Amino acid sequence: MSTSSAVIIGGTIAIDHVKTPNAEAANLLGGSASYASIAASYYTSPVHLVGIIGKDFPKEHVELFNAKGITLDGVERSEGDSFSWSGEYHENMNDRTTRQVDINVLENWSVKVPATIADAPVVVLANMSPENQLQMLDACTGAKFVVADTMDLWIAIANEKLHEVLKRIDLLVINESEAREFAGTSNLVVAGRRLLEKGPKHVVIKLGEFGAILFTANGTSCPQLFRCAAFPLTEVADPTGAGDSFLGALAGYLASTGKSEYSFEDIRQAIVQGSVVASFTCEAFSTRRLQTLSRTQIDERLAFLKSITHWP
Repeated sequence: MSTSSAVIIGGTIAIDHVKTPNAEAANLLGGSASYASIAASYYTSPVHLVGIIGKDFPKEHVELFNAKGITLDGVERSEGDSFSWSGEYHENMNDRTTRQVDINVLENWSVKVPATIADAPVVVLANMSPENQLQMLDACTGAKFVVADTMDLWIAIANEKLHEVLKRIDLLVINESEAREFAGTSNLVVAGRRLLEKGPKHVVIKLGEFGAILFTANGTSCPQLFRCAAFPLTEVADPTGAGDSFLGALAGYLASTGKSEYSFEDIRQAIVQGSVVASFTCEAFSTRRLQTLSRTQIDERLAFLKSITHWP
């Protein structure tokens, strides 16, 4: 019988302020590592969180991490103000405008990973600067499988460092517009192949409401492919953090297998898990829906998604 492996997740821990066409909320839990760690906690334990928060970080958010069994030894406390993001979604919830970003404690942050958690075999480099991702990689002495996310900002201003990251990871997760930009092509199949050539063994291109595509290197010019549908939602309240939830659930599922190496089939299954968990995140502001899940609810959605995408 296999046993779960530990996951260590580094990235931003934020205070978000979000406005949609129908509602608005402030002082929400946000940040790439926040969503990813909560999502991963449904699959494996322990989940170690690495990041930095300021003196203004709400106590209830810390209590939520504790309630989910997420260890906070790797979370640095600063006397500065927390990283904060304010954004507004438009009628098409795929489009949003960033209203304000306050870098605050992230400005001079250098990742520190306590020795007590550095031996986690599954490492998640959630969205943060490539410099911070490299610092975390250097500190994670037990890394066996490394998953990383990125964004258009780092592609534009830290391209060289980002390429260093790609040479040291196993799986890259990136959204479709960023994949096109980074690979220099409008064709996503070509983009997937080009991104594999940059170093990772696997590349997942997120397609939002249309799912995701997995590319796995197999030593030929034609990588193995898998296309996963997204769970169909009738209403989206707030899509913030859906991609990070996808990332965390994917990594958490892989860790839950207890394996030391993951096959193409393992990665496929992880992507389906991630897609389903991400769908819950969209149903309420911040982590409000994500944090109240049960395994039964996740399994019910997995079964339904399989029923509408499977044929003999």
